Amino acid sequence: MKILSLSALAFTLTVAASAAPTPQNWPGWRGPHYNGSSDETGLPVKFSPTENVKWALDLPGPSASTPVIWGDHVFLSSVDAQAQNLAAFCVDRKTGKVRWKHLVGSGYKPAGMGNPVQLDSRSNYSSPSPTTDGKRVIFFYGNGDLIAFDFAGKQLWRRNMQQDYGDFCFGFTFSSSPLLYDGKLYFQLLQRDHAVGGRGASANAPSWLLALDPNTGKTLWKADRPTPAREESREAFTSPVPFVHNGRKEILLSGGDLLSGHDPATGKELWRWGTWNEANRRPDYRIVPSPVGGGGVVLGCGPKREPVFAVKAGVNGDVTSTGLAWKTDPKTDNITSDVPTPAFSKGRFYIASDLRKNITCVEPNGKVVWSTPLEGPSPVWASPTVADGKVYLLSLRGEAHVLDAATGKVLSSVMMAEGENEIRSGIAVSRGNLFIRTNGKLFCIGK
Repeated sequence: MKILSLSALAFTLTVAASAAPTPQNWPGWRGPHYNGSSDETGLPVKFSPTENVKWALDLPGPSASTPVIWGDHVFLSSVDAQAQNLAAFCVDRKTGKVRWKHLVGSGYKPAGMGNPVQLDSRSNYSSPSPTTDGKRVIFFYGNGDLIAFDFAGKQLWRRNMQQDYGDFCFGFTFSSSPLLYDGKLYFQLLQRDHAVGGRGASANAPSWLLALDPNTGKTLWKADRPTPAREESREAFTSPVPFVHNGRKEILLSGGDLLSGHDPATGKELWRWGTWNEANRRPDYRIVPSPVGGGGVVLGCGPKREPVFAVKAGVNGDVTSTGLAWKTDPKTDNITSDVPTPAFSKGRFYIASDLRKNITCVEPNGKVVWSTPLEGPSPVWASPTVADGKVYLLSLRGEAHVLDAATGKVLSSVMMAEGENEIRSGIAVSRGNLFIRTNGKLFCIGK
């Protein structure tokens, strides 16, 4: 029998450790890389509400927010239907037991609106996803409440963004998720410039990007973001997304008929491109999908049945006439997205279309690799997740699709909810597990 020396044994263990996959957190809505991808491996393909379920937690109400995970902590926002309030949860990742729960809604609501958790029939105030940096977790709600907790559940600070900056000027429930990045907390408000439905500020209400100190919640700077859009086309339900190209860091924004990149240190606009709204400046072109960058381009999804646009990365100034790298043709290639945000993983974009009921894999130069119909009773509004060579999606009624990322082959489709609708939470990935949220349950799926 061969005996390894201590030095050889140490080398062997070091190589083995370096070859093993590193467990990743899922610190915000679009994961560790801010683009819907994860480096996790060994993820399950086959599962159901009873198969490969490590635990399932009953939830007190629906929410479109995606769970975020750091270590053994799972954080999620929710409404508490019985209490008619908004809730912040921390759940043990290993057991599914609730570590702490706080009812956090301030009851702030725009004039004339009586429900403290809901503004319209399709969503509620708990739609934004929380965000964490491993030191704190920050929750935001559509009524304006922004609250920070430590991991033990102690409140660190809170403020209400509507009380501080005026009522949100939106026809529907505001649902942008905050972003923790490079030691700052970013918050965007791309809104109408006048009151709507009895809600909102006076005329000429600005749109802006805000940076806060995550330790205190105090504003560091506020940068206006002007737009030529009008009416509902000024509204964006997108979230700020960080992007790095050739060493330059940016915060990407989409909305108000524009794509733009901003300096994370100051909020200064580095570049802008527009528009998908060339014809007559249509007033109903609100934007839902957030931007995503990769492979030398930044993708922005036009609303309704408009194309997906790829703008060259690393540009400066107004590049409306020069910055477009390519765009899709929804009439011939069926590539469009009105709600889901595309994912980017290993040099490819994954664009889910709620209107076409398909998902398409596209290279950064615009070449289509594959396109797969998504069969089932309802479209996908949740944004796709790509990990372990697979694409994970969740439909409005709770059907989970798993596809091969290389070929687009459907590996499995299973219903994770019965009698539910309006499910829009993305599938989070961490430490070999999938975290799937329906209206009534949070599932931890693993082998």
